[in-house]
Amino acid sequence: MGRYPFGAPLIWSFMSEFNEGIFNIIKQSSFARAIVYTTGHIIISMIIVYHMTGASLWTAGAVALVEPTINGLWYYLLDKLWSISK
Repeated sequence: MGRYPFGAPLIWSFMSEFNEGIFNIIKQSSFARAIVYTTGHIIISMIIVYHMTGASLWTAGAVALVEPTINGLWYYLLDKLWSISK
C-alpha cells in the first residue's frame, strides 16, 4: 500500500485540475470575478451586521444582500469597462 490511503493522490490530482480550471475561468470572465467578489462581500457584510447589531443571522443576511449585490453589479461594470479599454 502506498503512502496515501484510499487513492488520495487521484483525488488531489482531480482537485488540482478542478482548481486550475476554475481559476482560468475567473481570469477570463468579468462575470465570474464579480460573482466571487459579491459572494465574499455578502458573507463579510452578514458577519459584520450580525456582530455589530446583534440581529439574527436571517436579518443580517437579508441586510447584507442589498448593498453587496449593488456593489457587485458596479464591480462588473467597472471590470467590463477596464477589459474593453485595454
